Amino acid sequence: MQGIDECLLEAMRLPGARGAALVDWTSGLALGAVGEAPGGDQEAAAAEAAELARLAAEQGAFASEGSRAAEAAASGDEPDPPVEDLILSNRDSYHVLRFVPTSFDSSVFLHLWLARAEGNLALARIRLGEMAGRLELG
Repeated sequence: MQGIDECLLEAMRLPGARGAALVDWTSGLALGAVGEAPGGDQEAAAAEAAELARLAAEQGAFASEGSRAAEAAASGDEPDPPVEDLILSNRDSYHVLRFVPTSFDSSVFLHLWLARAEGNLALARIRLGEMAGRLELG
């Protein structure tokens, strides 16, 4: 298990990492951030990423069959986040939003901003999944 700061610093060690944040997609607030922020403003970047995450998370068409909240509630299990991750690409960078499963009603995700020329999208996606699994939220 690792805390927010350790998780974000680990994310910044990925090739091409420009910035990373842990964001609550319900409120749009960054719970922690390191590195650069897309657009230069951490709060605005967190709020905008949260809006995108919220749109995907609230749409049933994007949820896997195994993550349906009703099925999880009926079985007594905690529901998984509705979406595993989102990838947004533009001409010079990638944004990877990885939803974090928790023992409570999860509404947080890791946001990694990668330079496209130096970043490895597949590696980043795998490592963010590992980090999300180890993240300890109080």
